[in-house]
Amino acid sequence: MTEIANNSSDVDVVVVGGGVAGLSGAVTLARSRRSVVVVDSGEPRNGPASGVHGLLSRDGIAPGELLRAGREEVAAYGGRVIADRAVSVGRDSDGFVVATAGGRCFRARRLLVSTGLVDRLPDLDGLRERWGRDVLHCPYCHGWEVRDQSVGVLATGPAAVHQALLFRQLSDRVTLFRHTGGDLGEEEWEKLAARGIVVVDGEVVGLEIEDDRLAGVRLASGPRVPLAVLVVAPRLEARDDVLAGLGLTAAEHPMAIGDQVGADAAGLTAVPGVWVAGNVADVLDGVPAAAAAGVRAAAAINADLVAADTDAALARRRAGNPVGAFTPKAEAALCERAMGDRRHGLDGLLPAGEPRQG
Repeated sequence: MTEIANNSSDVDVVVVGGGVAGLSGAVTLARSRRSVVVVDSGEPRNGPASGVHGLLSRDGIAPGELLRAGREEVAAYGGRVIADRAVSVGRDSDGFVVATAGGRCFRARRLLVSTGLVDRLPDLDGLRERWGRDVLHCPYCHGWEVRDQSVGVLATGPAAVHQALLFRQLSDRVTLFRHTGGDLGEEEWEKLAARGIVVVDGEVVGLEIEDDRLAGVRLASGPRVPLAVLVVAPRLEARDDVLAGLGLTAAEHPMAIGDQVGADAAGLTAVPGVWVAGNVADVLDGVPAAAAAGVRAAAAINADLVAADTDAALARRRAGNPVGAFTPKAEAALCERAMGDRRHGLDGLLPAGEPRQG
């Protein structure tokens, strides 16, 4: 990495966002001897959670500890992690410029954006304070920890029945609160009944908290329903603001649960040279999937840079040998350099020590 000034650098890749996807990508790139800078504002989506689950060999690790270890790995391979917020991304003549809130400027040949998403919770007092503790949304992230407890599912859209059925696998005490979720279809009623899931009409207006634990919810009609866990469905919105300068914006997810930035299987966006990974590209990615996406994107970026470096080297070679690489003269010169006295030809057929005629 070449320092241009105290607040500016030229690098192969800038990674915007230092979560699991971004750090995994940065490690992969740094191990490929690419100069890498990760710009991270320090706002991990899973910060409120007590542990990360489903990550092989690291199940239950605190989110902050996982990211700390990831930053150390990036640094061990020569990458840099900058605690700052990327505020804009634009093109320059042969790459991109990333400007930060702290006044830094990074010029990069390629970009990996892994800024994650924001969970927009239902409008209900008290939810945000309990988020990631006993107000949850993902059975794979938190389900084992709430097994066999009394679980309520707050219906705010069409995914509520599916959520209730998923949590029924973990507890036989599941209640679906219809809240603002609208009418249920006949088949949905039948599925809920078949699984023994209680359905409660009416809108939920508040949470009951006792000794810093969820104890139940209050209905608009007055009753209090005891609960240990409340499952909600936040709207999942990609953090795509930094991409606006490149003309990239998030589009609605096919399941209408949020939005994400479109990309191919490796994370390449519609803008050449710009990749995305993690929840900004797929709102359903958990931590293991986000890490894998970061690695995939980094491998694609490195391959793209290898191709560009090879093309540049080939152009330089051809510029230095304008008559062509495979002319007789060029072939003879190459043979001379490679074989020396062992080069092929009639001379190689003469007995050792016998002088050439001519």
